[in-house]
Amino acid sequence: MRRHRLAPSGRTDDVTEIARSLVVLHATDPATVFLSVAARSVTAGPSDVERALYDDRTLLRMLAMRRTMFVAPVELVPALQASTANALAAKQRRRYGTLIERGSDIENVAEWIREVEDATHRVLLERGEATGAQLSAAVPELRTQVDPAPGKPYSRPTNVTTWVLVTLGCEGLIVRGRPNGGWTSSQYRWAPIETWLPGGIERVPADEARAEVARRWLRAFGPAPAADLKWWTGWTAGEVGKALARLDTAEVDLDGAPGIVLADDLDPAPPPEPAAALLPALDPTPMGWQERGWFLGDHGPLLFDRNGNIGPSIWWDGRIVGGWAQRKDGEIAVRLLEDAGADAEAAVAREAERIAAWYGDVRPIPRFRTPLEKELTA
Repeated sequence: MRRHRLAPSGRTDDVTEIARSLVVLHATDPATVFLSVAARSVTAGPSDVERALYDDRTLLRMLAMRRTMFVAPVELVPALQASTANALAAKQRRRYGTLIERGSDIENVAEWIREVEDATHRVLLERGEATGAQLSAAVPELRTQVDPAPGKPYSRPTNVTTWVLVTLGCEGLIVRGRPNGGWTSSQYRWAPIETWLPGGIERVPADEARAEVARRWLRAFGPAPAADLKWWTGWTAGEVGKALARLDTAEVDLDGAPGIVLADDLDPAPPPEPAAALLPALDPTPMGWQERGWFLGDHGPLLFDRNGNIGPSIWWDGRIVGGWAQRKDGEIAVRLLEDAGADAEAAVAREAERIAAWYGDVRPIPRFRTPLEKELTA
């Protein structure tokens, strides 16, 4: 509760510090970034999140662990790039290259892709910022049509614009900037990485980078099983083992299961005051561990979709006790899935009012609909 800033005493209006507290913020659904901040701040609003992202540029949006979109503090970007994104860029280029070879008549595909990437990057450096449509107008090759599944009835020809931009983003050469719409939009403008990091992304050895990411994860989510770190990062067991070997850790018992914790983090902490929090879909707290039974109980079937994505959840005193949803009229509908007591009910009601005010007139629909969220908005 304290480290993830869910206790009132831990809340802050420093948006970047909130992100640091959780290592990174989940950003697959753009609204999650803003609502995760809402749950952990006092008076910060959407404009404060936008300022950190697009004006102060202390946060940066990037694909990283498990090919998931995150918003990361800029000082962590070199470690994320070296530990995860570089390998992801190579994987994406191979995948898209295979699709182009199979679905077009282009020869020397690998060379062609590099030439298109270089041309796109040059245009973006010249312009400073551009949408995908503007870039495809300036670089005609981006409009090249590819049939991703030749001969299949479900296949639809597509151009390579998104493939090239995603790969350049994974490579750390370009970054998603301010969206064309409001804070729930995912139609981003693109900008050179230099607009966030003037010297580009610092190169860091991969082993050192993985150790830094593991250290931050343990500080935020430990003690925990090493298997949870492996799941969260998407690294191999060997990569996880090497990263942990570079850290000073201790083994602990987690109710009969082995866990690890940073060696300087063994002292018990006094429990915070009981508090309620309404966390959005895909919030980094519940998505920080693979094993969730100790805070989720048996509420998983109502709160998760079939792919393991959590919907909006209600927390009380460090565990999930229910779920919530925003209705079309802006009301925050809540449902407690267990008897948490009168104090919890009153605190949840207050948080629901606060989050409703935070939304204002915005009515985003979660990207991943879960059974309880659908039921509450029916």
